[in-house]
This record gives sequence, structure tokens and C-alpha cells, in this order.
Amino acid sequence: MSETVSYSIEDDIGIVRIDNPPVNALSQSVRSGLMKALEASSSDDSKALIILCEGRTFIAGADITEFGKPPLEPVLGEVLQRLDEHNKLTVAALHGTALGGGLETALCCHYRCADTSARVGLPEVKLGLLPGAGGTQRTPRLAGLETALELITSGQPMAAAKALDAGLVDHLLAAGQDLLQGAKDYTRSLLDGNAPLRRASALPIAFSEQDKATLDAARKRLQQKTRGERAPQRIIDCLEAAATRPFEEGLKLERSLFLECMSDPQSSALRHLFFAEREAAKVNGLAKDTRPLPVEQVGIIGAGTMGGGIAMCFANAGIAVTLIDNSPEGLERGLGLIARNYSTSVSRGRLSEEKSAAAQALIQGSTDYTSLANVDLVIEAVFENLELKQTVFRQLDNICKPGAILATNTSYQDVNAIAAVTNRPQQVLGLHFFSPANVMKLLEIVRADHSSDEIIATAMAVAKRIGKVPVLAGVCYGFIGNRMLRHYQREAQLCLIEGATPAQIDSAMEGWGMAMGPLAVGDLAGLDIGYKARQALSDDEKGDPKSYRVPDLLVEQGRLGQKAGKGYYQYDPETRKRSDDPAVLEVVESAARELGVERRAISAEEIVSRLTCALINEGARILEEGIAQRPGDIDAVYAYGYGFPRHRGGPMHLADTLGVKQVYKTVCHYRDTLSADNWQPSALLEALANSDDSFSGWQAQRQA
Repeated sequence: MSETVSYSIEDDIGIVRIDNPPVNALSQSVRSGLMKALEASSSDDSKALIILCEGRTFIAGADITEFGKPPLEPVLGEVLQRLDEHNKLTVAALHGTALGGGLETALCCHYRCADTSARVGLPEVKLGLLPGAGGTQRTPRLAGLETALELITSGQPMAAAKALDAGLVDHLLAAGQDLLQGAKDYTRSLLDGNAPLRRASALPIAFSEQDKATLDAARKRLQQKTRGERAPQRIIDCLEAAATRPFEEGLKLERSLFLECMSDPQSSALRHLFFAEREAAKVNGLAKDTRPLPVEQVGIIGAGTMGGGIAMCFANAGIAVTLIDNSPEGLERGLGLIARNYSTSVSRGRLSEEKSAAAQALIQGSTDYTSLANVDLVIEAVFENLELKQTVFRQLDNICKPGAILATNTSYQDVNAIAAVTNRPQQVLGLHFFSPANVMKLLEIVRADHSSDEIIATAMAVAKRIGKVPVLAGVCYGFIGNRMLRHYQREAQLCLIEGATPAQIDSAMEGWGMAMGPLAVGDLAGLDIGYKARQALSDDEKGDPKSYRVPDLLVEQGRLGQKAGKGYYQYDPETRKRSDDPAVLEVVESAARELGVERRAISAEEIVSRLTCALINEGARILEEGIAQRPGDIDAVYAYGYGFPRHRGGPMHLADTLGVKQVYKTVCHYRDTLSADNWQPSALLEALANSDDSFSGWQAQRQA
């Protein structure tokens, strides 16, 4: 049939085998082979047709490398229409994952059987797309509108047993049964029972006032949850069409909206992040034969919120953890918080009682550092104080076995200075988790001057094992994320003292797509954290007083943020809902008078521009200095660690979308009208603007 598809007849049943490793993607070769197999089956002596895949999975989706390129014949819609109209009974035999176009292919078969471990899903929304080959039309006809809504707008896969209950799968094979033999047995039973050629496209679908209300409620909920993403709204349009229009009309609308999604910059941004996340796990210059060290026992120093969250990350992955705290009381509090977190996960249905108990059993507490003598990796998560961290590492150097990796969870401190107090600097690196560590996916892996390739490879492997998105960073103050964040926060503070209110700043950034506005984030984290950190800095290190005078005054008035019930906002003690506080504006206006600032009206557009351009300009400097390996790494950091809207692709992708030349002009405008000190354009930004290049183009040249 083709180099990736074969067809044969076994016991009067036609067998289509797809073999397109690694995930049997629906490439042009697969589509062509399927079309030829259907033509052959329609005119031979076979009585039925089974479609299955070799390797570890059923078709796991479209060939993403074809996105954005001219379509190659036959297109998937043509193949699936031919499959839908096939004149003989068709059965899809699922194993591994049937995702996206793979599930759409299966839905065009008359029946579906599945291995018990199989999963099905339509994850296109994660790339800013919608199922474009009938998924929005056939799924609700088989599984109902509500199930289709959840499956398609969440993009999350569904286990085979649940898919059976939903009607997306018709038969589960016995556990351990051979896939082909099980599919043949099931197909034979259908033939013997004269099963009809059941086409999902011909099934009726009900649509009540309650269904309409469900869709309307979903629109509002998703608009709030996805912060301006357009694909979820288009998906709901398609589902409503499936319920209210003839199949062909719904299919036509689906195709039209799919093409809109494909040309939408949001999808381009989400596809960029898809590849950036995978690229970030690759370390430039690391020899291919570098092997990660085994990590089966981990020690965590510090039983506070961060240390406890890190412990949960490892326990959830089946890795034994020893949690250390200096005091029995601190250790007891930490273990109690971990227990409450697990209890909450169980009560919300995110974790079973059995898995919760198994994970907690892997976490052992101690106040004795010598209990870390045999761990493979130890992570220090104590207070952000360099001398304290150096003291901890001296102890670890004396106690831990020679091959153990010593890691610091510092957010800002010099990892080289920490490594220098040990006799094993080659075994020291930074592992910067983000709070709450058991939830946030980002892990900055900080390579110090002497960190060996072996421990960097180990850290990357460990990150994957515990479900994190790893990004390699070099040593500097704040690494990638927090170094850029200082400039973002600086502009937020300057917008505040120059004329905006907290609500205007946060509303502008949240309306643009940020998960939280910068001042609301400050209240959540605690304004006293930044205040204490500034006390250790010189005046030069602190920067422009206008960029920190307001939060300093708020802290000195006891307005520490949410934990005090007041910061930039007032907080309801029951719900923590924020509301404006006139007293804050008085503080802001007083600080402006003190520093000679004449307040003015500041638009939402200016707020967004200043904060995002500050990120881009500092990101360019980070690339210049080699602190980040590639622009996409910076985008992954901000998408997974800082609530940057995924449908905008990250700061560096945003620069490419806006045009680097335009961003450079904007930075120069702010330099000339706001502050020459704060807005000096980076050399890389200037060079790219002058050559009419982009960050992605710069990266491509470096890789060539």
C-alpha cells in the first residue's frame, strides 16, 4: 500500500497494519496507504476490515511537521470520508494512545475495540487548534454532548475503560490478550451476529434547553480559565453545530474553523511552545554517551512549604525521600502540611487513597543530617541567605557519599559561591523549583562553573521522571526567570507611582492574558519577602527608588499582602477576594510627592507594552550572555513558571510576533522619554532589529 501501511487478508478478514514509528503519525505516506488499502478491501473477498498499528501505540495524531505547509494529497478529511463510507464492516484495534487524528480515524470505523491500557483523546486545543477531521461532529454523536465538551476542550486523554462507558469504545480486550487476535475474535463475533455497519455520522443527537445552557456556561467558564484563547470558543461553536445542524453542515463548519485556528497567531504560539518544551530538555554540547546517575534516594533540607512540596514531587514519582529540619517542631509542621496537601488531593479526586498512602510512606522525617549519608541527591531548600546555604553545604560535603549530587534550590544566590565551600564542586548545581513545588511544572537547572556533564544529564533525567519541564540556566542573579522578573516588576512599580492604580495595572495584564497581575502576585507571595531582600542590597543594587518606595511604605505600615489581609488590596478574611483600598492610593500619591513624580494618566496599552518590552529586552541580554541556551528556553520558563499566557508563546516569541524591529523602536522610545538607565536596548535586540531578523532566525543560524 505504501512504505508505512501494509494490507493482507487473514481468515477472510482484511488487516491494515500501520507502521510509522515512533508514534504512527498520520503522515502523507500513512494517509495514502490507508486510501489504497480501503480501495483494495472494497473489491476483494474479505468480509471485514481491521485497522491496527505496529509498535507502542495506535495513531497518536497528525504529523505536526506538516503544519503550516501546503497540504499533501490525500488530505485526512478525504481519507476519513472514504473510511466512513466503506462497504464492509470496519474495526479499529486500539492500543497505546489514539489521539487527535488517530481517534478521528477510529471514530470513522463502525466499531472500536481496545487494549485495557489504551487511552483516547482529542488534544488539539493544547496547540490552539480543534479536531479538523470530524472529531467535533462524531464524538458527541457517540458519547453525548457533555462528554464531548470535556474531552475536546480539556485536551486530556481518557482511559479505555472510561471510553467504553462513554461509548467511544465498544469492546475491551482481555488483559494481556494479543491485540491482533483479540481484534479478530471481536470482529468475528460482529460478523456472526450480523452487526450493522454503524456509522457515527448517521447517529442522531439530542439538543435540549439544558444542553444549550451547558454550552453557554462552558463558554463563560472557558473564557475565564483560558484567558482569551480562541480555540475553546470555536470548539463550542462546532459542538453546537453537531447538535443543531445536519452532519455535513457541521463538518463544513468544523473545517472552516479549523483553518481559522491554523492561521491564528495563537496556534502558532502554542505550537512554538510545544517544540520549545521538548527542545529545552536538550543540553547543547553534552556528549551523546553521557549517562545519568541513578537516583533512588533523595534528601531535602528544610521542611517548610518549598521543601515539603519538593519532597512530594519525588514521592509522587516513587522515589524515597528523607526530609530534614533543624527542629522537631519544624519537621512536624512540615510533615503535617504534606499530609494535608495529600488529603486535599484525595478529596478533590486528583489522587486515590492508595496512591496518597504509598507516596506518604516514601517520605521519612529526621533532624539528623547523618541520615543523608547514603542519598543519591540532596536538595537544600533553606532561607535565601548565602552564608546559611554555605554552612549547609559544608555539612553535606562531610556527610554525603562521594557520588552524591548536592543541589541548592536558591532563587537568586550565586551557585558558584555555594559550590566553592565543598570539596566536590563538580557535583554541585542549582535545582530551582517554583512554588508550590508539587504543582508548578518548571524546574530551572542551574549549571555552575564546575558542574559536570554527568550531573547535568542526571538533573535533566530526574526532572522528566518527576514530571517537570527542565530548562538549563547559567549562574547570574536570578538566573533566567527571576532576573527578567525584576525588570517586569520595576515597570509595574513605575507605572504605579507615575499615575496608575493597582487595579489598573493588574487588570491590564490579566486582560492581556497573564494568570495574575504583578501587584496581586506580590500580595500573594508577601511584600515582606522583597522588603527583606532589599535590606541586604546597596543603594546601587536596589536601583531607582521610585521602583520600590511604595512597597517599602506598605510593608512598614503592616500591609504585607494576603497573609495580613491587606497589601496593595484589602482581602476578605473568608474568601480572600481582593478589593480596592483608598488608603493604598494615598500611600502611592505620598511617595510620588516625596520623589518628585508628577502623576499622569497611564493607559492599559502602555502598561502592557512597558512590562512585556522590559521582559523581552532583558531576555535578549540573557541570550547575549549565554545564561539561556535558546530563545525558546526563556519562553518555556515564562509559560510554565510565571503565568505568561501560553497563547502568546512566551516573551521572545512575542517579540518575533510583534516584530523585533518594532520592539527595538519601542525600547528606544522608552529610553528617550522615560529613563535612559532603565531602557538601554540590549546589543542583541539592536543587532536583530538592524538586520531585520528575529529571535527564531538568530537561533536557526546558531544551529546551522
